[in-house]
Amino acid sequence: MTVEAGMTAKVESKQLKPVLSIAEGTNFSVFGFGLVSVFTFALLICSSVLLVGCNEQQSSATTQRVSMPPEARKAELLNLLERKFENPDAHFQLAQFYHNEGLWTKAEYHYNVALGFDPAHAEAKAAMVKLFLDSDDKAKSRTYADIYMNQASNSAIQSLRLAVAFHKEQLDEYALDSYQQAFSLAPDSAKVNKEFGLYYLDKEDKVLAKEYLIRSFNLDGNQPDVAKELGRLGVEVEIPGFEEKVAEKSSEINEL
Repeated sequence: MTVEAGMTAKVESKQLKPVLSIAEGTNFSVFGFGLVSVFTFALLICSSVLLVGCNEQQSSATTQRVSMPPEARKAELLNLLERKFENPDAHFQLAQFYHNEGLWTKAEYHYNVALGFDPAHAEAKAAMVKLFLDSDDKAKSRTYADIYMNQASNSAIQSLRLAVAFHKEQLDEYALDSYQQAFSLAPDSAKVNKEFGLYYLDKEDKVLAKEYLIRSFNLDGNQPDVAKELGRLGVEVEIPGFEEKVAEKSSEINEL
C-alpha cells in the first residue's frame, strides 16, 4: 500500500612505513608480533579510508538532494515514508510541497501526521496556520493559532520556538503574541530577549530592537552576534575578555 493510498486509511592514503625493522636472526615470536602489529595498523588505516569514503558519499548525496527537482524530491519523500511512515520531518516537507501547489487537503493531512508523531513541531504548527490563511479560512487560522499558543503557554522555550516559526511564515500578529508570551514566562532569558530584539530589527523598529538586544547582552555578555547588531545600531559594548585577548596579541607582536 502506498503512502498516498494510506491517506485515506580524500583523505590521501599514506604509504605505510615499516613499524619494526626485522634483523637477521630475529626470534620467531618477536617476528610474529611485528607482523600482527603491522597488520593491525594497516587494518585501522583501511577502515579509516573506507569511513571517510562513506562520509564523502553521504555529503555528495546531501548536495544532490538540495539541488533535486521538486517532483523528484516529492517522489523521494514518498519512498521514504513507504519505508518509515512515522517520520514527522518527511511528512512536513511533503506537506510543504502540497501547500505550495494549493493542494490544501493533502497538505493539511501531512501537517497533521507530522504533528501526530511530533506534537512539538513548531514549524508544522505555523505552516498549518498559514495553510488555512492561504486557503481563505481566516477563522480556522485564528482558532488553530490560539490552540497552538495555548499549548505552549507554560513553556518559554516552546513559546519562543512557535514565535520564530510564525515569524518565518510572516505571520506577524501571531509571532508577536508568541514572543510576548515567551517574554512574560522568562523575562530574564538572554535567548528570549535576543530573538525578540531580532524580530523588531527585522521589522525595522530600531528603538525596540535596541531595547531587547541591550537587555539580552546585559544578561549574557558572551554573545558576539548580539554585540555586532548593537554596534550596527550605534551602541558601544564591551565583550568580556576581548581587551585581554587584544593585549596578549599586542604582546606577542612586540616580542617578535
